[in-house]
Amino acid sequence: MLKSLKEYVKGAYEELKNHVVWPKWDEVYKMTIVVSVFSAIFAVFIGIVDYIFRFVLQAYYKLIKS
Repeated sequence: MLKSLKEYVKGAYEELKNHVVWPKWDEVYKMTIVVSVFSAIFAVFIGIVDYIFRFVLQAYYKLIKS
């Protein structure tokens, strides 16, 4: 079993080293910026939606309470 695990790890390493096409660093950098900007925009959007829902629910509960 240990031998087959060792062969598996060796084969996986060889596959990653010789057969995978890795992106260039400038492409990685650009995609990181895109993901970061999208994540920030999405976070702001979720925050706005949360604020709107909170406002609506508070107004609804005040209406029911009175």
